[in-house]
Formats: sequence, C-alpha cells, structure tokens
Amino acid sequence: MHLVRKFLADRQGATAIEYGLLAAIMGAALIGGFGAFSGSLQNMFGTIETNVTGAGN
Repeated sequence: MHLVRKFLADRQGATAIEYGLLAAIMGAALIGGFGAFSGSLQNMFGTIETNVTGAGN
C-alpha cells in the first residue's frame, strides 16, 4: 500500500507528460502554419524567378 501512495504522490511523471503534450501541440501548430504559408511563399519565389529571368533576356 505504501508503494501505491508513493506512486500517486509522485508528480515528476505528470510534468514530463505535460511538457510532451506542449511540444506536440506546438509542433502541430508549426506544421499547420508552414502549410498555410507555403502557397504564398511559392508565389513569391515564382514572381522573383520570372523577374530575374526577364531581366536576363
């Protein structure tokens, strides 16, 4: 019974799980943000490519 009480009182595992959840949520947000940003980034580099190619002719 002492071992069960000691296990329930230990908070180190909960802290590790909380940090893991925060990292997972932040990772998902970054991936979602990059996904939304990639289309406009492709358009911007396409415009730059067109301008550079046109300037070389």
